[in-house]
Amino acid sequence: MNYEFFIAKRIIGSKAYKSSVSAPIIKIGIAAIAIGIVVMLIAIATGLGLQKKVREKVVAFNGHITINNYDTNESNESIVPISIDQEFYPQFNSVEGIKHIQGVATKFGIIRTETDFEGIVLKGVGNDYDWTYLEDFLVEGELPLYEGKLSNDVVISSYLANRLQFKVGDTFETMFGKESIDDIPFQRKFKVVGIFNSGFQDIDKNFMIGDLSHIQRMNKWEKTEVGNFEVYLEDFIQLLEKEQQIRDQTPSHLDTQTIEEKFYTTFEWIKIFDNNTYGIIAIMIIVAGINMITALLVLILERTQMIGILKALGSSNWSIRKVFLYNATYLIGLGLLWGNIIGLGLLFAQQQFELLKFPDPEQYYVSVIPVHIGLDYIILLNIGTFIACFLMLLIPSIIISKISPVKAIRFE
Repeated sequence: MNYEFFIAKRIIGSKAYKSSVSAPIIKIGIAAIAIGIVVMLIAIATGLGLQKKVREKVVAFNGHITINNYDTNESNESIVPISIDQEFYPQFNSVEGIKHIQGVATKFGIIRTETDFEGIVLKGVGNDYDWTYLEDFLVEGELPLYEGKLSNDVVISSYLANRLQFKVGDTFETMFGKESIDDIPFQRKFKVVGIFNSGFQDIDKNFMIGDLSHIQRMNKWEKTEVGNFEVYLEDFIQLLEKEQQIRDQTPSHLDTQTIEEKFYTTFEWIKIFDNNTYGIIAIMIIVAGINMITALLVLILERTQMIGILKALGSSNWSIRKVFLYNATYLIGLGLLWGNIIGLGLLFAQQQFELLKFPDPEQYYVSVIPVHIGLDYIILLNIGTFIACFLMLLIPSIIISKISPVKAIRFE
C-alpha cells in the first residue's frame, strides 16, 4: 500500500483542509495555473491560426513553389515563356508530396472606365487551374471555366470592384502595352463573372484572373507556352525539402522559388508571433510555478506537527516530501482541468461564432481573429506545464528535510 498517497488523499478530503488558513492561497495557486493555461491556449491558438490563415491566402494565389525561367525579372509580368512539354507536367510524379501543378502567366494592364482608370495585373490561367483554393474567397458571382475557347470572363477583387463601381455582369476595357511604347496598346474587353476578397491587400489591389489565351495571343506565344508553373504541396512543413527535390528534377535553365522567398517580408512578420507565444508561455509557467511554490510552502508550515510525528514514526524525508508532492500534483491537475475547460470553451466559441474581430483587418490580412485548435499542442502544453510546475515544487519540498521532529511536534 502506498501510504504517502493515502495520507495525501486524506489531507485533501478533510474538511479542516478546505477551511484552513492555506485554503485561500491554494485557491489562488489553482486559479493561477488555470489562468495561465487559458492565456497560453489562446496565445498558441490565435498565433497558429493567424499564421495558417495568412499562409493559406498567399499560397492560394501563388502556389507553394514557383518554377520559372532564370531570365524572368522581378516585375509582375511574364516575359520569357516556358513550354509545357516538360517531364514534370501535368503530373509531377518524380517527387512525392506534390498535390497539383498548373501553368499560368501574368501581364500588366490598365483598366479604363469613363471616369477612372486602375493599373492591374492580369493573371492568365488555363483548364489546369485548380479553383478550389479561390472558392473560399469568392463573395459574389461564380468562377469561370476556360476549356479551350477564348473567354472574356474574369474574376476581380472586391477592392477593385468597389473602387471602379463594378458589379457581376459588368463589362470593361483594359489596355495592355506592346514591346514598343510607340505601338498602339492591345485593347481587351472583359466581363466580370465573379468577385473575390482575400483580405490580402497586396493581392486584392493588383490582380484579376482571366483566360491564359489572352496573354498567349498578346505575347505571340504558342498555346503550349506559359509564363511559369505553380506547384502546390500536400504539406507546407516540407516546403524547403520539396523545393530542393523539385529543383533537382527540373531542367538547368529553370529556377525554383518558394512562397517564403517571394513574400519574404510577410512570412518574417508572421514568424514574430512564434517569439511572442514562447514569451507568453514562459511568463505564465513561471507565474503559475511561483504561486504553486507559495501554496506548497504554506501547506508544509501548516502541517509542521504532522511532519514531526511522521519523522518520529520513522518516515524518511523523501517519503514525507512525496505526501506533499502528491498533494501539489492534485492541485496542479485541478488547475489544468479548469484551465482547459475555460480555454478550449473560449476557443471553440470564437471558432464557431467569430465573436472577436480585428479593428484593422488590412493590417492583419484577416477580419476575424482566427484560431487553430490542435490536439498535438494542447497535449504538449499540458504535459510541459505539469512537468515544469512539478520540477519547481521539488525545490521548496527540500525544506521538509530541515525540520526537526522534536521542534516540529512542539510547533504551534
